[in-house]
Amino acid sequence: MTRAGLTHSPAAERNRGPIGEVLLRWLAPDARVLEIGAGTGQHAAWFHGLLPDLAWQATDRPEHLDGIRARLEAEAPGLPEPLALDVTAREQWPEGPWDAVYTANTLHIMPWGHTPALLRRSAERVRPGGLLVIYGPFRDGERFDAESNRRFDEDLRRRDPAMGIRDVLKLRCEAESLGWTAEAEIAMPANNRILIFRRIP
Repeated sequence: MTRAGLTHSPAAERNRGPIGEVLLRWLAPDARVLEIGAGTGQHAAWFHGLLPDLAWQATDRPEHLDGIRARLEAEAPGLPEPLALDVTAREQWPEGPWDAVYTANTLHIMPWGHTPALLRRSAERVRPGGLLVIYGPFRDGERFDAESNRRFDEDLRRRDPAMGIRDVLKLRCEAESLGWTAEAEIAMPANNRILIFRRIP
């Protein structure tokens, strides 16, 4: 879908405000943030408007870069060029140290096997004490916190068995094995959550 010629996500339009409120509480005004899976670029542009001194670096797979670039040129010309990033390719990760790594609605799309790479590479690039901020739907073991999330999970797995809503308990265990400690879990609208991890110094 496009709006004014730009690639547009209605979900990003709805969730950017609530997510921005959380980031305002957790990030320093001049933090250096690496975004994984910037999608349409709507979050990057919106958060830049909230915190203009943020050094926000958007990344995504190459096929999404033109749309992100157009969005940033139109709405956040102060942000740097978006970068191509495959989370499993260590050499593609921008050098840090970053104050935070941020990703939204990516873990249920990428194969679970890519998640340890994201956690590991983020820990390598974030400064000691820095943050990993993950937004999206999650489940607790086999329990979904909403029927809509259960149906969404079934739909994802029909489309691709490698996709699916991730178990927050398994994610937390994996993160803690790779240099992170669970800092906060914040309930968000539409049965989503923000998970915040801190890199162990």
